[in-house]
Amino acid sequence: MTYTAHCLCEGVKFRISGELQPIQVCHCVQCRKAQGTVFATNMPVARSAFHLDSGAELVTEYESSPGKKRAFCKRCGSPLYSRRDDLPEVLRIRAGLINEPLAVRPAAHFYVASKANWWSIEDGLPQFAAAYTAPNP
Repeated sequence: MTYTAHCLCEGVKFRISGELQPIQVCHCVQCRKAQGTVFATNMPVARSAFHLDSGAELVTEYESSPGKKRAFCKRCGSPLYSRRDDLPEVLRIRAGLINEPLAVRPAAHFYVASKANWWSIEDGLPQFAAAYTAPNP
């Protein structure tokens, strides 16, 4: 399966080849600030499955903490993915960018110890106070 995606202005377009991993819902303060919303919905994707089709000149990165970079479109500001230096083969793609319907669903909530106090989690998914280290995709 191939999934297509783009940012809000459609300047950055990319494809993901292969099956997608379940969605990870992150409630950490950095994700909330970077997304401007209550949580981020991320999917770990092998870097080898990610293909940037256009807009390389629009992709810029911000190092939000040592060794962690967040990529976004410098024209429209859409968050694209994050990556960590200690996991060079994995990108965490923002699920909302995918154009096609997704067969995968959220698997769990992470960093719920720092979630927004005005948001209730009521979906019955597992909740982790901090990160849970899952196997790489």
